[in-house]
Amino acid sequence: MDPMPGMPPDLWNRMAAYLRGIPASLPAVPQAIVVVSAHWEAPRPTIGVAPSHALLFDYYGFPEHTYRLRYPARGAPALGARVQTLLAQAGVEADTDDRRGLDHGVFVPFKLMVPDADLPIVPLSLQRSLDAGFHFSVGAALAPLRDEGVLIVASGMSYHNLRDFFQPGRGDDTAQAFDDWLARTIADPDPQARNRALLDWAHAPGARASHPRPEHWIPILVAAGAGAADPASRPYVDRLLNKPVCAVRFG
Repeated sequence: MDPMPGMPPDLWNRMAAYLRGIPASLPAVPQAIVVVSAHWEAPRPTIGVAPSHALLFDYYGFPEHTYRLRYPARGAPALGARVQTLLAQAGVEADTDDRRGLDHGVFVPFKLMVPDADLPIVPLSLQRSLDAGFHFSVGAALAPLRDEGVLIVASGMSYHNLRDFFQPGRGDDTAQAFDDWLARTIADPDPQARNRALLDWAHAPGARASHPRPEHWIPILVAAGAGAADPASRPYVDRLLNKPVCAVRFG
């Protein structure tokens, strides 16, 4: 949809270009995708195992056409079972769900990343505690999937304070402080030091101002756990209404 009135007309263009370019940046076409969404929390990690996915329009007040979007992605029940097994082997109990559908933290970016909806998707919830260490361990448990042709995607935002986001000048300094910390952390050539810093994210400058509630941050810990020994980079860096945002890639 177009940016809201009063917003820059190109507000989302750079993010959209980054998302469209992800497939070409990968070493090979994935066989399937496991995606952790900031918009799904459950008492225990929950795996979407439907053979095909409906869409969950989990937003309100948007233009009418945004409730008629389609994204006919296939599921991958066998991969879902593999995810559950890997988590169980790591001592993490997980549930399954074959009804929920894909929330907008999945189908909106994937309409750009994989516009033909020709890759099967397995959605994975956050655990309601939003504990950093727990989610890092979830990612570590899923790391073998990367050698099985599965792309692990963490869908959230590096900055997510919506109260300040739409207020010009409000929170800009703390948002920049957190982004500066994230840039330094991701650039650390020592993966162990990087991971320790990410796990201790709540003590970073501007952390709580940038994430009053951390559900949009925690998915990155799953990605970090899955790519724990790999170098990391920030392939997308942008400013949205003067708030810095970025994407992080492991491997």
